[in-house]
Amino acid sequence: MANLVYKRVSTDQQSTDRQNLVLAEAGIEDPVAFEEAAGTSSRLHPLQRPKFAELLVYARPGDTVHISEMFRLVRGTGHILDVLDVLDVLDVLDVLHRDRLALRIHDGAFSAMDLTARHPRTGELLSTVKFMVQTLAAAGDLQRDLQRELTYDGLRAAEAKGNKGGRRPAIAVADLLPEYTAADPDTSTPELPVVLDMPGKVADFLRATELEPAERTTLDQGVTVRRGQGYTLRVTAVPVIHRRLLDLCQALDGTAAAPAQPKARREYENRVNLHAPATNLGSQSRSAT
Repeated sequence: MANLVYKRVSTDQQSTDRQNLVLAEAGIEDPVAFEEAAGTSSRLHPLQRPKFAELLVYARPGDTVHISEMFRLVRGTGHILDVLDVLDVLDVLDVLHRDRLALRIHDGAFSAMDLTARHPRTGELLSTVKFMVQTLAAAGDLQRDLQRELTYDGLRAAEAKGNKGGRRPAIAVADLLPEYTAADPDTSTPELPVVLDMPGKVADFLRATELEPAERTTLDQGVTVRRGQGYTLRVTAVPVIHRRLLDLCQALDGTAAAPAQPKARREYENRVNLHAPATNLGSQSRSAT
């Protein structure tokens, strides 16, 4: 005896999460699931739905069809009790009875009823089943009418206050963004700070040189990195400051300079040309030591 699970949602924005929860709580053993494609309308008669038709082909006498709620299978009493002459097919319960299939509904008003119960001698649907279905359907119609009436009352009250119904107007994404003015192509891009290691001999020479306030501040904020008996000064500045400092230490190439000073200046020059070239003001990099 197989347990056949049928699931359906009416729109592609809905999910079967709630149905899965109800059916999981039911503890169905070895379920065989038949799930309609998202958006299968409830207005479509169950016997016309692809997956329910597939379920009936798969089913064998004695199997049980499980659904979470009645409206997953049928839309109303018209689908349950009526014979649709236009479609020339039997109604759902007749088909289940013909194939000797049980129907188990796990949630809602119909969950305690055996809708496939028939009279043992006549084989007709029990009058008590018809009565309960019609009674519950009538109660559902009454509830729906009350909800509709309350909704209309609310709309009329809102209209009397000057509130306009309907969907809110769509807002373009551009209206939510701040105003944006295209940059002037002639405007240069601001320079970004570049971190370079300045040899200690170059830093010592520049500290003894007359500097502009911005250049002096740059040296004072540098981080000393010890390297053996010497050191390097890790300087963070925009490329134009690095190039000014490089220009100021050109005197280290003179004859009066100590032997190691020209080499230190060339190291700094190579780093400036590599990481802060005049043609790439916006580049940012970390120096290699």
